[in-house]
Amino acid sequence: MNTPVLPPTPATRALTWCVHLLFAGLLVLAATRAVADGRPHAGGVVAVVAVCAAVYAAGSLLPGVRSSRKAAAWWLACVGAVWLVLLALSPDGVWLAFPLYFLQLHLLPRRTGLVAVAATAVAAISGYAVHQGSFNAAMAIGPALGAAVAVAVVWGYQALYRESEQRRRLIEELTAARADLAAAQHAAGVSAERERLAREIHDTLAQGLSSIQLLLRAAERALPGSPESAVRHVVQARLAAVDNLAEARRFVAALAPPSLDGTNLAGALERLCASTAAREGISARFHVAGDTTPLPTAHEVALLRVAQSAMANTVRHAGATTVAMTLRFEDGGVALDITDDGVGFEPDRLPEPDPETGGFGLAGMRARLRALGGTLGIASAPGKGTAVEARLPVPADGAEPGRPGSTPSSAPGRGSRTDSGPGTRPGSAHDARTNPEARS
Repeated sequence: MNTPVLPPTPATRALTWCVHLLFAGLLVLAATRAVADGRPHAGGVVAVVAVCAAVYAAGSLLPGVRSSRKAAAWWLACVGAVWLVLLALSPDGVWLAFPLYFLQLHLLPRRTGLVAVAATAVAAISGYAVHQGSFNAAMAIGPALGAAVAVAVVWGYQALYRESEQRRRLIEELTAARADLAAAQHAAGVSAERERLAREIHDTLAQGLSSIQLLLRAAERALPGSPESAVRHVVQARLAAVDNLAEARRFVAALAPPSLDGTNLAGALERLCASTAAREGISARFHVAGDTTPLPTAHEVALLRVAQSAMANTVRHAGATTVAMTLRFEDGGVALDITDDGVGFEPDRLPEPDPETGGFGLAGMRARLRALGGTLGIASAPGKGTAVEARLPVPADGAEPGRPGSTPSSAPGRGSRTDSGPGTRPGSAHDARTNPEARS
């Protein structure tokens, strides 16, 4: 397997210019000393210095040398060859070995750079010894020490650069992860808000508009034979429109339902039964059991919405003539029972959901109660009506529970029963998604 050749480690502009100026200064020093000392090959030294400067400048200006290991190796080979000629003519060429160390370590791969530095050091020591006509340890200390310093500096810089790059990539990953998390949280919030809006619209505006439609149809059928009955239906439709307009305004403002204005949950449920009985012509009774205690606003809103949705299901689908609603206050919780004498249904034999009516009713009730740690129970049988029980836990300190897991509940049972969710006793309820009365 071929190992990819990585480009040279980028260097800062300050370090690059320091190496350039050092190399240029040493070239000028070698040429100046050769001319000043009147050496035999002074002219050749100046010429080689000029060639070396030109070769070095050409490589510094070519962008490929800074990005390609291969191009850098060829350029360094040319610079090294000219430097060897200069070293052969002047002992001052030995000083150019120091900037060459940095160039070789920076532009070449690590192993190749080490070999090049070692060869350059040996050439520098040998060339200087030839010019001096002798060799001693002092001649080797300077080039060897310079090579060691260059190795330490360049490798240290590369290590710091790699660590900096790792931190930069880590920061980028953390930033991207935080952005993804924020996007996921936003999407979850949007989904939860859509679900909340769907429940609110179904339990308020959709039910009210359906009632208005039924009343107007009844008024239409009453004309022209019974104008008094038609007027009565129109008046009821207008009152329902007024109530729904108030619901819509409170819904937009995210306030409590207008049915709870100036009263508690029991009063709102009693008014719901009275208005349904007057509008639909059925018997709707309300009863409170147990010692009435204050409930959190969220609990009152949830139970009121459940009652409104259940009552709408009863009117639209069950064909009931009698509805009984009981609000029970118990130790550690509250329960709402709604029973009717409608047509009922067979839990094991259910028709397909009607696409025109949706099927969000009981599912919406169940979601509301689960959000507060409650449960929904459904019991029904063909010809024996339907019973709905909504149960919510109420902590002693009045705080709203954060998770499901409240006291098990069961609806008054008749006929076949299936579990409606966690926390419900076996045989107490039918799944909201499969109840034909949930299609409202």
